[in-house]
Amino acid sequence: MAETPRHSGTDSLLRDVSRSFYKTLRVLPSAVRPQIGLAYLLARTTDTIADTAIVPAEKRLQALQHFRQRIAGTTAPLELGSLAQQQGSAAERILLERCEESLERLLRAPPSDQKLIREVLEIITSGQELDLRRFAGASAERLTALHTDSELDDYTYRVAGCVGEFWTKICRAHLFAGAPLDDATLLNQSVHFGKGLQLVNILRDLPKDLRQGRCYLPSEALAGRGLSPSDLLDSARERDVRPFYSIYLDRAEAYLRTGWVYTNSLPRKCVRVRLACAWPILIGLATTRLLRERNFLDSRERIKVSRREVKRIIRRSVLLYPFGSSWRRLVK
Repeated sequence: MAETPRHSGTDSLLRDVSRSFYKTLRVLPSAVRPQIGLAYLLARTTDTIADTAIVPAEKRLQALQHFRQRIAGTTAPLELGSLAQQQGSAAERILLERCEESLERLLRAPPSDQKLIREVLEIITSGQELDLRRFAGASAERLTALHTDSELDDYTYRVAGCVGEFWTKICRAHLFAGAPLDDATLLNQSVHFGKGLQLVNILRDLPKDLRQGRCYLPSEALAGRGLSPSDLLDSARERDVRPFYSIYLDRAEAYLRTGWVYTNSLPRKCVRVRLACAWPILIGLATTRLLRERNFLDSRERIKVSRREVKRIIRRSVLLYPFGSSWRRLVK
């Protein structure tokens, strides 16, 4: 039975579809909160369309393409009622039913913000469409894997690296337009930041994705280690797979450390933005530590940082912020 969301309105909808992102959104300055919140709602809408597995992939692809055109400002309103009824989550059902409200909010946004939101959604939805095509017909018995590291890099950019760019451009325009920053370096760092967060998700969700027929770790790299995607279905092979898996853990951590450099490059007075960047980095690094300690191939337990630890991370980051050197040492 689907759960009933406890709140109503846009603010509560954000809270119900993603409690973790909602915490980040709440700390952001009001000058950028609406734009980032709207972009997130639209991205979650397209993601929900793409992930409604009970609906044939071709129909999801058509709905996604239509919604992509609606975001761009073309075509007639889209009726997602049939897709909405297939949702196990009441919040995601409402998200689809109220998609036109999100699109109307986009039209009311300043033209410069509309442009940035449309740009990032164009990239995100292109990645979702690619995913739908790539994994059409995939299952645990019929595993489909990315082929190369380049494909993995492209995927993490389309679904998360581009979000780092969007975040940076929105914050730059509305919060620190006059600050003397190296924009090219900042944007490059923001892309790595986003890729790092997505790579952590891929590594954490590996068992679940495999049982849906999806392997985001490249078959070419696996073959170079004498492995195949099907080997990852066997939790008893954890010790054999660990050296290969650690390569991607190292990469994810390196990306997140670049994200920490990015965070500390932002003007120190932008406390709220720096905290909003710090929390996913610190939680991401805590997740990689757990992935190093536990059997990452075991599908019976999802490896996740506890709520208690998340609260501790947030509290500690806030308390240490006034003390520059101690704050910087949060990531070693």
